[in-house]
Parts: sequence; C-alpha cells; structure tokens
Amino acid sequence: MNENLQSLPRTMGSDALASQRNRVLRNTYWLLAISLVPTVLGAWVGVTTGVVATMGMGLSTILFLGGAFGFIFAIERTKNSSAGVPVLLGFTFFMGLMLSRLIAQILGFSNGASLIMAAFGGTSVVFFGMASLATVVKRDLSGLAKFLFVGVLLLLVAGVVNIFMQSGPLMLTLSVLAIALFSAFMLVDIKRVIDGGETNYISATLAIYLDLYNVFQSLLMLLGVFGGRRD
Repeated sequence: MNENLQSLPRTMGSDALASQRNRVLRNTYWLLAISLVPTVLGAWVGVTTGVVATMGMGLSTILFLGGAFGFIFAIERTKNSSAGVPVLLGFTFFMGLMLSRLIAQILGFSNGASLIMAAFGGTSVVFFGMASLATVVKRDLSGLAKFLFVGVLLLLVAGVVNIFMQSGPLMLTLSVLAIALFSAFMLVDIKRVIDGGETNYISATLAIYLDLYNVFQSLLMLLGVFGGRRD
C-alpha cells in the first residue's frame, strides 16, 4: 500500500511531463502550418513586384543573410512574450519574399506550377517521414546535431563561394547535400521536442521551419534543372 502511495506522485509527475511535451509539439505543428501562409504571401509579393529579382545576386545574398539572422535574433529575444508569434510570422514572410526569385524562375517553365507542387509534395513526404521516425527512434540524437551544424556551416560557405564561381555541378551537389542535411536536422529537431529538450514552441517552430524551407528550396532547384520544360 505504501509503495503504491509513494509511486503515485512520480506517476503524476510523469503524466504532467508527457502532457507538456504533447502540448509543445501540438502548438509547434499548428504554428508551423500557420507560418506557411505568410511564406506563400511573401513569395507572391516577390513574384508579382519582382523586387528581389531586380537585385543582383550579391545584394540579395547580403539582404538575405542580414535579414534572416536579424529576424532569428529577434525571435529568440521575443519567444517568451506576446510578440514572439508576430515576429516569427514576419520572418516567414521575409523568407517567402527571398524565395520569390527561384519561384519566378521556375514559373518561367511551361510546367513550372507542377514543379512547385512536386517540390511541396516531396517536402511534405520528408516532413511526415521524419516526424514518424522521430516517434519511434529511442536513441538520443542531440550529439548528431553538432555534426549536422558543422555540415550546414560548410554548406553555407560553399554556397556563398558558388555565387562568384557560378558552377552548375557544384550547385547541384550542394542542393543534394542540403536535402540530406536538413532532412536529418528535421529528425533531430522534432525528436528534441518529443523528448522534452525543447519546451518553447516558437523556437521549435523556427528550427523545423528552416529545415522545411531548405529542403523545399533545394528540391525545387533540382526539379527545375532536371524537369523544367521551355516548350
């Protein structure tokens, strides 16, 4: 009897912890879905106005890096306040705007719309695959994140270098590596939420959004190269 009483608070604490993890995960998925709306809106504004397309690659890259890191810093500063969600949504609008150059190029193909839908579908498959895998993997994946982070930094440096080199083969190689790296990062980020390593749903949404964004962008680039038609 005493043993049962002693185990009761422990069980209640475990249930409360599981409930908190489920709540964070649920809020993350909801905010992630909502964040797609300003992303699409930003891409539409960029394609319609051509504001990003008129910039040179150097200027748009500087704007992208400065704006992205500025927004990420602001999100981390406001993630525990009521301003956190609006700042995150502003960031996703900005990311959609910066994606508009690629979107416009793909829409220049006769099958551009179908390529965009294929990239979206492929990204969805990756997301649901990683989310499902994260629920069954028992191993702690936090150590893997360090290696992936180094890989992303190298990828970023190589991408900046390729702006000046304009190497097609290198671009394709980087796109394939980006899909692999950010798919793995997606698994790690979702698993961290499931395990309770991330308790702020705004930070969790930011991490998974960046994974999805990079997978989609890389898939779309590859589809444009290998599947785009001019007829």
